[in-house]
Amino acid sequence: MKINCLIIDDEPLARELLKEFLGQHPELTLMGECSKGTEAVDKIDELKPDLIFLDVQMPGMNGFDVLDEITHDPFVIFTTAYDQYAIKAFEKNAVDYLLKPIDHERFKLAVDRAIGRMNTDQNNVGELLRNMKTENRSSYDSHIFVQKSEKLINLSVEEIEHLEASGDYTILTTKNDQFVSSSGIGKLEEILNPDIFIRVHRSTIININSLKEIEKHFNGGMIVKMNNGKSFPVSRTYAKLIRKKVV
Repeated sequence: MKINCLIIDDEPLARELLKEFLGQHPELTLMGECSKGTEAVDKIDELKPDLIFLDVQMPGMNGFDVLDEITHDPFVIFTTAYDQYAIKAFEKNAVDYLLKPIDHERFKLAVDRAIGRMNTDQNNVGELLRNMKTENRSSYDSHIFVQKSEKLINLSVEEIEHLEASGDYTILTTKNDQFVSSSGIGKLEEILNPDIFIRVHRSTIININSLKEIEKHFNGGMIVKMNNGKSFPVSRTYAKLIRKKVV
């Protein structure tokens, strides 16, 4: 497997170290490097790398801002000197989170995890294509079974207010509870009615019946605000879907 990579970091020494590590892995091909978030958004959408090594703290636009702006959806390994962003990184469905100074063994582990995720996704795509050949979906699941302690709960899909990716898992939130699914958010999206459940971000799906309002920002960005008080950014990719519903 050949993996095309992009390095995004404002520190020259950090970029040099990552390039040195990449050079020791023949399966990794470096497509380029960026020192600014704004530059990274353009490069990611233009080059469409399979994997990016993304710094969190950068002047102007940080790593999380970059992910909110891109239309291409690469696998992400965060590289940073700050550990307080780890939870947010995995909420963004990051493959791994490398703390600087990075050593080669830890780098290798992150790459192995990325390859594992890529292989899993490819298998899921193959399964989806096979399913598409045999069915033209006109109906969607009304109930699903979700794990709660040692029980499987029969959950009405319409009770789900939003879904959030968390690593390889997905958190399903209802009015009164939360459930953790071992299925990825992309797999769950396939069984949900797209007229009701709208993807607003690579890591977020909302139930439009639980949507209170949409806040538009001066820079063209949007925030969806839910009835339960939660707010989620709308990435540029999925903003088009919402604009189609504007009358």
